Amino acid sequence: MAAGTGDAGSHGAAAAEHPFQQAVDEFGRYITAERGRSKHTARAYATDLHSLFGYAAVGGVARLPDIDLSVLRSWLGELSSSGLARSTLARRAATVRTFMSWALREGLIEVDPSIRLKAPKKNSPLPHVLHQQQMSRMFGSLADAAESGEPLAVRNRALVELLYATGLRVGEMAGLDIDDVDPERRTVRVLGKGDKERTVPFGVPAAVAMDDWLRRGRPALSTSNSGAAIFLGKRGRRIDQRQARDVVERHLSALGDTAATSPHALRHSTATHLLDGGADLRAVQEILGHNSLATTQIYTHVSVERLRQSYQQAHPRA
Repeated sequence: MAAGTGDAGSHGAAAAEHPFQQAVDEFGRYITAERGRSKHTARAYATDLHSLFGYAAVGGVARLPDIDLSVLRSWLGELSSSGLARSTLARRAATVRTFMSWALREGLIEVDPSIRLKAPKKNSPLPHVLHQQQMSRMFGSLADAAESGEPLAVRNRALVELLYATGLRVGEMAGLDIDDVDPERRTVRVLGKGDKERTVPFGVPAAVAMDDWLRRGRPALSTSNSGAAIFLGKRGRRIDQRQARDVVERHLSALGDTAATSPHALRHSTATHLLDGGADLRAVQEILGHNSLATTQIYTHVSVERLRQSYQQAHPRA
């Protein structure tokens, strides 16, 4: 049964007052009391449901059991035509699936019409990746600055070298202690998301920069408040994520020829360069600390795209 046309997002609570409002209210109580959702989340769910029920009411659908898959698809289609972002459409579809599942359990409907409802997939833009020549320029600049012996310059070189060498997240980097680094084996022990620990190797350039930092940089900044933290701020306390981001963002900006603007670009670059060099996908998953291999697989798409660009630029009949 198809609903009529109209602005699906403009029908407010008034259009949904009868006969759907009671169901919305009961659902709101369910998700806050039994599912532990916040009142803010409950209001967001209600807004999404009012949009659907208002649209259905204008189309002549007066009963909850009469909302079928065609109504749901038509509603999402009109929302899409109105210019709503894919992420918003995906959220509204998820709300409806949660509501209809609840309504089926409560006996308000006999069939769940949302089982086959598919929302548009969210856009997943490929991450920005630095070329190896750009990385070399950035590390050259960091090394030149560190030659002065100024503690923060020495720290910045070590921090960026280690980020790129290991693919660590900024938060993981900021949380490192001295004992987490094994200079002889050139490995670092990392506590990642979900308190999962992993050991990640790093190369000679990062080892040299870290040795320089620990020998002459860190002692110059260390105070009684430094504790075991490896990377320190100018006042001797453990560096925080904002400070680390500022360091990376400043040096990325100085390159002048990249759209990369965040420390995560270094993590993306690490993964992509490893795969470009022939690393096994599961090894990269372990290095990055991804729970799912599917998360790591995005970097295979990045590598293929870079290969395609190189082909088009170099092949005479591309």
